[in-house]
Amino acid sequence: MIVLDGASQPDPTERDGGWLADTLGRAVRDNLAERTDSLAAILADSIDAVRQRYDLKPGSSPSTTVSIVRWDADSVDVLVLGDSPVVALTTDGNVHEVRDDRLRDAARHQRERLRVATAEQHHELWRSLVAAERSRRNQPGGYWIAEADPTAAWNAYAYRWHRQELRAILAVTDGVSAGIDRYGIPPDWPSAFSLALQHPQNLVDAVHEAEVRDRECRRWPRSKRHDDKAAAIIGFGCEEKGRRGDGGGV
Repeated sequence: MIVLDGASQPDPTERDGGWLADTLGRAVRDNLAERTDSLAAILADSIDAVRQRYDLKPGSSPSTTVSIVRWDADSVDVLVLGDSPVVALTTDGNVHEVRDDRLRDAARHQRERLRVATAEQHHELWRSLVAAERSRRNQPGGYWIAEADPTAAWNAYAYRWHRQELRAILAVTDGVSAGIDRYGIPPDWPSAFSLALQHPQNLVDAVHEAEVRDRECRRWPRSKRHDDKAAAIIGFGCEEKGRRGDGGGV
């Protein structure tokens, strides 16, 4: 299971974050079908292959989060690079989050300014945020993201469970995790699992409808009314289900 969320850009190009999410996602998928080595190695080689094929340059190329879940009869492996978390529900009812929030701490000042910007200020402050983030991208003390540097894959967060420990595992973009983290809709991750196990669309819809009710972004100040939302869930011992959101999932 692979979930990616390409970064939006203030000056769109043909090869934007959505393009990289789609292109890199396909490369990761193909490598997963053929290889059994570490998820970090698979992601690193996938980034490098895309970099070489399209002549991408570190620091000036589009970027995307990547979250991967791979399982077999015995174990479940997770890799998270960027702010698309993977959350596990164990058989004893506990929740374990695999998160990469390093981007949140990069360019924090610019991000807060953009969150409360007026319509007239938005584009210029967005450009300022992107420039500040790129200055700290894929380097120690900054944050790591899938772009044109394979080294980023080796700085992802990874976790392994025994398969019998898990009831389900959920991968979402930050447009969905904002519901639990910021809006309190749904109020917690167990509630999110309850919705997603019925169907992932239920979880996506709950978060989206909360934003619709805050159309002017006053209750929850944010830079845009709606972010891309994608959710996919694997129920161990149940039917596998997935949902492609409006911009980021494979």
